[in-house]
Amino acid sequence: MVHDLYILMITAGIVALLFKLLKQPVVLGYIVAGVLVGPHLFGEKLVEMENVETWGNIGVLFVLFCIGLEFRIKNLFESGKVALIGVATIVIGMLLLGFGVGKSAELNTMNSLFLAAMLCMSSTTIVMKAVDEAGLSKARFVKGATSILIFEDIVAVVLMVLLSSVAVKNSFEGSVLLEKVGVLAVTLVVWFVVGILIIPTLFRWVRSYLNDEILIVLSLGLCLGMVLTAEEAGFSAALGAFVMGMILAETKEAHRIEHLMAPLKNVFAAIFFVSVGMMINPASLVTYWSSILYVALVIILGMILFGTLGCWWGGETLKDAMQTGFAFVQIGEFSFIIAALGSKLGVTDPVIYPIIVAASVLTTFLTPYIMKASIPCYNFIYNHASPRLKAKIDAREKQVEEAEKAASEAAKDEGPSSADKVRHAVRKTVVTKRVVDLFFRNMSENDNNESENEK
Repeated sequence: MVHDLYILMITAGIVALLFKLLKQPVVLGYIVAGVLVGPHLFGEKLVEMENVETWGNIGVLFVLFCIGLEFRIKNLFESGKVALIGVATIVIGMLLLGFGVGKSAELNTMNSLFLAAMLCMSSTTIVMKAVDEAGLSKARFVKGATSILIFEDIVAVVLMVLLSSVAVKNSFEGSVLLEKVGVLAVTLVVWFVVGILIIPTLFRWVRSYLNDEILIVLSLGLCLGMVLTAEEAGFSAALGAFVMGMILAETKEAHRIEHLMAPLKNVFAAIFFVSVGMMINPASLVTYWSSILYVALVIILGMILFGTLGCWWGGETLKDAMQTGFAFVQIGEFSFIIAALGSKLGVTDPVIYPIIVAASVLTTFLTPYIMKASIPCYNFIYNHASPRLKAKIDAREKQVEEAEKAASEAAKDEGPSSADKVRHAVRKTVVTKRVVDLFFRNMSENDNNESENEK
């Protein structure tokens, strides 16, 4: 086992360093490292695949736990209709498009469903990295894009749970699916409300004793406990890890936990992506090169179309909407996880996995270049638009600017916000007063801590 870990780490480190020097995403380096140490390239078994899969599965849990830690429940209320309409348009559009691609390739319903799920999620990590490297972190479209990515992460976890249930039953029944969605929704609400009521309060009681060592051990214990709870409830382990991350994100220790988890997440995430690469047979890439290009083209055109339309319908300017759509032209970590899930359950065709990974690598590589094309494309559309369309574009630009100005002025008002008024009204009820007070106190303590840090 130590020998396997040595081979993985040294290969991944060297290849990732080369990719960093070439200014390419490190994730691609890990995948290439997996191909190099895998059983297909040189015909030798350098590492035991079983050990790598075990570490990779742990890596998935840590990655989703950390994604949950970065999520703030207040974003659900602040992101507004841009995020809701945007993610609905992208996910539904790409699901239908992906399912159609699967059917056109004569795949069965199960394979088509998994393929559709793999194609509908952009990579949060890659998008944020590309935006940062392009110097666009402060651009207006970034806030809406980030909100959409957060919602996509939630949808991806839900899709994993639903696909697991469908795969186990090996059937697709609408009534069963609706029942599963209902049970999942109720379970998530119960877990989250109970978690918010209890865990931040316990952390507050013992805060003076929480050094870094105890905090990371306790956090990982809670994460694994929720993983076991999710599995006992019939849901995926990934859901449990993600939910516990969301709960701990509402504590004052959230940023400390994120900082302490970073090295551990990076190590196991690297192992996961190496395990992804190990499943790729380079010969199959040559055999299915046309399918890889086809899938990559579907991803790029589909994300640009549905991303732009979703943000435009959600109220963004055409320029911001196009910048968002052009930034979403790749698939990433959740696509790999869903692909691995299908392989593990034995319900997907083995050829889908390398095609998806190769398409992800190709679209990730092209993302920075496609992003740069968003402004020229916008200028072309605006300059060649009909007078009626140009008037709509100008009116939307003016509307967004006025909304930003109004929001800026409202922020200076010291009066209670609408949310504060709702909280006050609910707190007046006799039966729920103590519970609601505790819930909102735990929900807001992390926000207060962030404000103190900013000061």
